[in-house]
Amino acid sequence: MDGLASLGMVSELPSDAQTSLDAAAEAKDYFVERDGVKFAGTHLIIDLWEASRLDEPAHIDEVLREAAIATGATILHGHFHHFQPNGGVSGVLVLAESHVSIHTWPEKNFAALDIFVCGACNPYLALPILKKGFNAGRVQLGENKRGITV
Repeated sequence: MDGLASLGMVSELPSDAQTSLDAAAEAKDYFVERDGVKFAGTHLIIDLWEASRLDEPAHIDEVLREAAIATGATILHGHFHHFQPNGGVSGVLVLAESHVSIHTWPEKNFAALDIFVCGACNPYLALPILKKGFNAGRVQLGENKRGITV
């Protein structure tokens, strides 16, 4: 764990946001029920094509934060890594409700994202923000319901 901390990959534990959420989280069931199906959360797999600004970590962080907030999620921590020489970025926002992650290939104008949220959060509200924020010409989308109960 110390090796990861020295690389800047481990946040302070617990974060202030997590500490304030602990009491409420114990009393609330974050599983959701839609169309007669009860499940832990919705996991969107998003491919952005013909996209831009995929080599700018600060811009990517800003867009993902706006998108996460639009879903109704609570951001706990973010970490982004800028690769050289191609300029791609990999990063994650850890949410109280799960996560948002991104991996970019600026040389291909392509980004692969995951948005997994539970509870009352709606990941679909992030899509227009992502499309506009990265000026994506084309979006491919997949959805998985995680933790389906029987």
